[in-house]
Amino acid sequence: MNTQRVIDILDKHGNEKGGMIAILEAIQHEFRFLPYEALKIVAEKTGRPFTEVYGVATFYKAFSLKPKGKHVISVCLGTACHVRGGPLVIEEFEKQLEIKAGENTPDNEFSLDTVNCLGACALGPIVMVDGRYFSNVNSGKVKNIIEQAKTGFAGTDVKKDARIFPVELKCTHCNHSLMDPDHPVDGLPSIRVTVSFGDHHGRFCMSALYGSFNVEMDTQIPLDTIMHMFCPNCHAEFVSSSNCLDCGAPMVPMIVKQGGIVQVCARRGCRTHRLDLDGANI
Repeated sequence: MNTQRVIDILDKHGNEKGGMIAILEAIQHEFRFLPYEALKIVAEKTGRPFTEVYGVATFYKAFSLKPKGKHVISVCLGTACHVRGGPLVIEEFEKQLEIKAGENTPDNEFSLDTVNCLGACALGPIVMVDGRYFSNVNSGKVKNIIEQAKTGFAGTDVKKDARIFPVELKCTHCNHSLMDPDHPVDGLPSIRVTVSFGDHHGRFCMSALYGSFNVEMDTQIPLDTIMHMFCPNCHAEFVSSSNCLDCGAPMVPMIVKQGGIVQVCARRGCRTHRLDLDGANI
């Protein structure tokens, strides 16, 4: 592990306590996992107890304490994907890569995992590779997906590639669009809402790519803060009808323009999200 790279990442984020998720994400991107020594440095430089830093690293499913391959393949085996052939898909990946789920290839180019849900049940079986979603996958598509991962996704037109699921969202109250072309995220108009927490409030722009967790915000929102989200048009709060299955925070609903509902967890740093496309014209 390059200790100086960890220090550089901490310096870039100003060693701020509220930026823990961003710090750990940057470290994992650098090393493909979270080394134990890196967690110790983060604790020392941010003034947080090591147990707290370790707790964050193990609580969020996006983080890994074990080395990952250059390309991470996640195959959904949730109920909807399972009945549509998910087990055959994972078997084909294991055959093509010559490893079992939970393992890395000997050259560390690929990691193969299974997950319980990727949040797009209506489009299963779902496979996610390096953050890219592939829908309606069958055994015959596996070899091509692996080849695409090897050659890279550069040059992909995110506005036309159905694997990536760009969504356009509207307010559940006034039905006005939440899309903001003036503050793009991931090269597309962002989903803009107003958030408040404590005495603070401001603009919060989320990526319109389903599965991307990139955001742009006016002010740093501390880790684990439960945010209240409001429509920037009618100023009504998005009222939750359910709670996050991972952390218990409210799930915030927004309407998909093509039909359906997206729900995102209101807790800063939690990556739980659900997409119900029942009746959607996609």
